[in-house]
Amino acid sequence: MASNTPEIPWWLSKVLEVMWQNFVQYVPIILSALSNTLILAFFSFGLATVLGIVMAFAEVFTSKTILIIVSWVARVLRGVPLILSIFLVFYGLPKLGLTLPPLYAAILGIAIVDAGYQEQIFRGAIKAVSNRQLEAAYSLGLTRASAFLYVVLPQAFRIALPSWINDFTIVLKDTSIAYAIGVVEMFTQAIHVAQVIMDYMWPLVFVALIYLAICYPLSMLSNYLHGKLKMMGMLGSGV
Repeated sequence: MASNTPEIPWWLSKVLEVMWQNFVQYVPIILSALSNTLILAFFSFGLATVLGIVMAFAEVFTSKTILIIVSWVARVLRGVPLILSIFLVFYGLPKLGLTLPPLYAAILGIAIVDAGYQEQIFRGAIKAVSNRQLEAAYSLGLTRASAFLYVVLPQAFRIALPSWINDFTIVLKDTSIAYAIGVVEMFTQAIHVAQVIMDYMWPLVFVALIYLAICYPLSMLSNYLHGKLKMMGMLGSGV
């Protein structure tokens, strides 16, 4: 029985084969920039986590005035395009006397924007922790900061974990924007290779597969944890 699948013309097959053979030798060059991609992702994500938790704490546990200020700051951060944030850090800070290398500028620029999103994640998680937990902490003589650090935050972090992991996959993919200020990460190397071999398809597809190989398992883990927490009744609002 004849197959209905159309065959690839021999000339196209030959062209793809030649393109692939030309590209393979450059694979190690692209992979050599994976470390910078991971450095960008982990450090910017870690800094954004700290900033996000601090802002979430300020919104929930401080005065109404600070709540309003922090809330608007977070909204502004979420509204700033990522590339604009990176450009402001890289080109703007030197006007104030502080010049950062491209890698550090990209880390700070990404972290600033992501902090606005992480503030949302942790603010919702903190509010999902039962008020009775906080009352019990106060009854033991803990201060507001100590109660938050030792009682509320560990529970809130567990609730926020699925969204937090998912946010990391977004940050990982956003690291490619650091290409705009000359950071040599995977996407940058892929573009350089593409310009050398005069073929953009294989380098970009290869980089896309690397991102997929990292992000897909994390997304599956996020969905699994979300399902577990939902079954445990930990995703509802606190009372």
